[in-house]
Amino acid sequence: MSGDDRAPARRFRRPDAIRKRLIASVLFVPCLLVIARRGGYFFLALIDIMILVGLWEFYRMMEAKGLRPYKAMGILGGLALSWYVYFQQGIYSNFFLSVIFIGVMVLELARRERGLAVYHISVTVFGVFYVAWLGSHLVLLRELPHLLGLDYSLGFSFVTVTFVVTWCYDTGAYFAGSAFGRHQVFPQISPGKTIEGVAGGVALAFAGVFLARALVAPYLTPAMAAGLAAGGSLLAQLGDLCESMIKRDVKIKDASNTIPGHGGVLDRFDSLLFTAPLVYYVFKYVLFAR
Repeated sequence: MSGDDRAPARRFRRPDAIRKRLIASVLFVPCLLVIARRGGYFFLALIDIMILVGLWEFYRMMEAKGLRPYKAMGILGGLALSWYVYFQQGIYSNFFLSVIFIGVMVLELARRERGLAVYHISVTVFGVFYVAWLGSHLVLLRELPHLLGLDYSLGFSFVTVTFVVTWCYDTGAYFAGSAFGRHQVFPQISPGKTIEGVAGGVALAFAGVFLARALVAPYLTPAMAAGLAAGGSLLAQLGDLCESMIKRDVKIKDASNTIPGHGGVLDRFDSLLFTAPLVYYVFKYVLFAR
């Protein structure tokens, strides 16, 4: 595809790909809502599954680049980070996390093949912060009512708003870009992303946030809802572009085929890794600041 800003109109996605997306969404979304409403260990376990699979996909991509990250140590570190967030040092996860990071560097000392030590260590640690730290903000969001002295059930609403703004943007951008996309946004990184897709994503994100406000988040003022929709749309697009940048660097199309019609966990949650911190810090330091 050419590098100018006039990409040819693309055909709408194949019906079988759309059908797989819809089936996966119909199966996953109700499970997510039930678990998010329950909260506690159940929601932590769900996020840990996302972190585990996401890190495995990330390290596989780094191996495709010719690097050799410490997958087991990185995954343990990522899970420990989420436990640290949830338990607030209650099970010495901070100690566990420190041991893992030091262990990664010590293991590199024992590697027989010399060279690229900094790269092996760096991609291991980067994966932990990219997937696990950013992803753990979903746990922080669900537990935020405890910190603020609010009703714990509000955490379900906080998480729902985050998923709604993110996935409404992704869905709107996917279908609008597929049907009407002509003008590329960032052709060097992701030729498929178009201005038309961005417009569709922003429109659906606004509709989704205001619907969520009416159903589960009455505490949002119209201005706050609009701000979350706009900021969430921007961060969702940046999150998708950053993952596309990584995949383009390692020359692969999808992180994996874990989720039918969606690719891998990282392909599905890349935007969420950027929007969850936004919503968390807005809620903590702006909306519910004391």
